[in-house]
Amino acid sequence: MLAPSQSVTPARVAAFTVLRRVAEQGAYADRALHTEARDLVGRDRAFARQLTFGTIQRLGSLDHHIATLARPVDKLDPAVAAALRLGLYQLLFLDGVPDHAAVTESVELAKSEGESRGGHRLVNAVLRRAARERPELPGDATPADAAIHHSQPRWIVDLWWEQFGAEEAREMLASTNRPAELALRVNTLVTDPGSLASALPVPTRPATELPDEGLVVEGPFDAHSHPLFAAGAYQPQSRASMRVAPALDPQPGERILDLCAAPGGKTTHMAARMGDRGTIVSVERHPGRAKALARTVTRLRASSVQVTTADAEQLNFPREFDRVLIDPPCSGLGTLQGHPDLRWRMTPERVEDLFALQSRIVERGLGALRPGGTLVYSTCTLTTRENEDVLAAAGVSPVSLERTLPHRDGTEGFTIAVLKP
Repeated sequence: MLAPSQSVTPARVAAFTVLRRVAEQGAYADRALHTEARDLVGRDRAFARQLTFGTIQRLGSLDHHIATLARPVDKLDPAVAAALRLGLYQLLFLDGVPDHAAVTESVELAKSEGESRGGHRLVNAVLRRAARERPELPGDATPADAAIHHSQPRWIVDLWWEQFGAEEAREMLASTNRPAELALRVNTLVTDPGSLASALPVPTRPATELPDEGLVVEGPFDAHSHPLFAAGAYQPQSRASMRVAPALDPQPGERILDLCAAPGGKTTHMAARMGDRGTIVSVERHPGRAKALARTVTRLRASSVQVTTADAEQLNFPREFDRVLIDPPCSGLGTLQGHPDLRWRMTPERVEDLFALQSRIVERGLGALRPGGTLVYSTCTLTTRENEDVLAAAGVSPVSLERTLPHRDGTEGFTIAVLKP
């Protein structure tokens, strides 16, 4: 890929490059953006993120428009497709961007790519037509139309239509294209909510579920770059995720097993709730993720956590743990707001593979739980297949099972089951 024209704003250059990497190389949007926007700051960085994530979220809707206004995307040069997607997103879905800027800079991006062979003229014609006509999407009365309207793969629409009913499915689909809420879990081993709120440069409000441990940020904030993050004062963590440790209810002095523990938000939350007294054995299979988990544990001063690099489905622990947390790999369909390309990566076949993996991990977790102990099974997905069906396959029934739904609860979609086998 060639360097785009200098007349294009840096944010659009970064977004265009990420869109091409995602489409042509299978790159993950968040990781690619981290690389391409590394030299951007402030508004440029925020705009690059908005353009990238928004365009990828809306790919289904954008490609519908492109097929109507020109031809199917798979018949276009990759640079032309990326420029059209980026330009149409700004014209049709993003407020505050002048039409001339969206059109002109998208044309320049296509023109800068040698392999487009004059495709910039097509970009110019299509975007100018879209600016004049403002084409509309179909409604969402049927699953087929809803998939286009809300920019989702048809199989996800069908799944939610069947599981939650048409009305709630529509509300859930709409919520997946809204900005994700930013919540911070206050690390009570270091500070308290009042002190942290006073020290942050943005307004916050207490998390509804955990006012003594969580804050919701009400303004733009780069949570990972602030000095208080490095000092261990907080962990960016959704309000839904913050519900998991209280559901397990770990007590000081207990021995806890945490399977599939990275990135470590729930692990360190348990440590804080135990006053860092006791032992948490945190298992993570991937060496790189295990190292990142260890860094998080150190940053948040959770000395009670022992990080173990191992495959949870292969381990045979003795029945010596008072409580077990299983947070297995899942489809992540409750986190579509914050992971824009996940909807295009996940498949029904992958869900079936995950069901088998989750079932094996539950078997290991149950085998490590002492008689009378508590096990919590938690996923950031909403599918029955990855939750109720997994527990049924293991022959256990939860004493409680709760779901958070993004459109209803304003946070990620989670399923949390408490078992006392």
